[in-house]
Parts: sequence; structure tokens; C-alpha cells
Amino acid sequence: MIHIDYRDTRPIYEQVVEKFKTLILRGVLRPDDKMPSVRNLAVELSINPNTIQRAYAELERQGYIYTVKGKGNFVSDSSHLLTRYREEIFAELKSICKTAFDVGITEEEIIRIIKGGEAND
Repeated sequence: MIHIDYRDTRPIYEQVVEKFKTLILRGVLRPDDKMPSVRNLAVELSINPNTIQRAYAELERQGYIYTVKGKGNFVSDSSHLLTRYREEIFAELKSICKTAFDVGITEEEIIRIIKGGEAND
């Protein structure tokens, strides 16, 4: 279901959070789907269960999952989360573009990069 990149500089729990957010926002994991148990996922990924617990706590804090005592973790309704996540991405893009403009990168260069070209084409 998810894979950990050990060369990634981010903490493992952040990678787990990001992977599950993507699966939820893309509709791979649907509302009220049961999440893998902390223990099973920890074994599957060969990582400490506390790392999975921390990731699940963060996902719950952000509203992506909810906990049912004695039953496990389940996917929340993510329709409003996708809108919020898109807004966050656009805010980051605006900030990056402003920084780029401040150092002299042109709009054309930014568009070329976004479309998959090189900056100095």
C-alpha cells in the first residue's frame, strides 16, 4: 500500500502521513474504510509501531481519519479536505513564484519548468 523512502530526509512518520493523505485525497481510501492496524502496518513496513501511531495521530489531528475505540482507525469524509489541501498547495506555489520573481526568474521560465522543460531552454 505505501512504501518508505529511507533516503528521504523527512522523518518516517511524515512520509507515512503524506502517503496516506495522497491515498485518501485520490479516493483510493474511501470514507469509512478501515485503516491498517498500527501493528500490522508497522510489521509490513518494518518500522516501530510508535512511528505509525504518531502518523495516525497526525492524520486524525488534520481530519483525515477518525478513531473508534476498540475498532481501529477509519478514513474521514475527505471532500472538504481536498479543497483545503488544494488551497495550501496554491498558497505554496504563490510564495515560491513571488520568491522566484524577486530574484529575477521570469514568468516564462516558471511556465516552462512547470510544463517539464529546463530553465535555460
